[in-house]
Amino acid sequence: MRIKVWLAIALVMILPVKFFIASCAKTVVQTQPVSTTKPEIQKAQGISAEDAARAEWLKEERLQEEAAAREAAKASFVNENIYFAFDSSVLSDQAQQILNSKADYLRTNPDIMITVEGHCDDRGTDVYNIALGDRRAKSVKIFLVALGIDTNRLNTVSYGEGRPIATRHDDASWARNRRAQFVIN
Repeated sequence: MRIKVWLAIALVMILPVKFFIASCAKTVVQTQPVSTTKPEIQKAQGISAEDAARAEWLKEERLQEEAAAREAAKASFVNENIYFAFDSSVLSDQAQQILNSKADYLRTNPDIMITVEGHCDDRGTDVYNIALGDRRAKSVKIFLVALGIDTNRLNTVSYGEGRPIATRHDDASWARNRRAQFVIN
């Protein structure tokens, strides 16, 4: 009878342990490897190939528009001259407005260095016009420095009457030649 009692005790102890082990067993699920190709990722995200192509096209178009805008701003910066009165290097109100916008451009493009060229009409001596062109270029530089542009980014040069835009000898041509012009280095 002792054997039967021992068997009963062993069964009572073994059976709960067996059930406990069986219930805690991990379930192994075999999965397929995840593919990382673009179309499959788009399909998993619910994006069709057409939508993805359109999004890529829109992104490229936006980048092209931004590049075109940068080029237009650069062209505007270079092509907009500062004009002076006869025998003067004083900046007019209009010239100061133009220089304010040029300073904004230079602030948004801190890696750009420029040369301010001073020009004159063909009246006066060569020596006088070189000095006047230098004063004009330097007045532009001083104004830009006062607006916060680093002086090391600005060079000046005077061409006097040596590089006219207009070659006629009338007031309109002379007015176009009395200028400060900008070159991006």
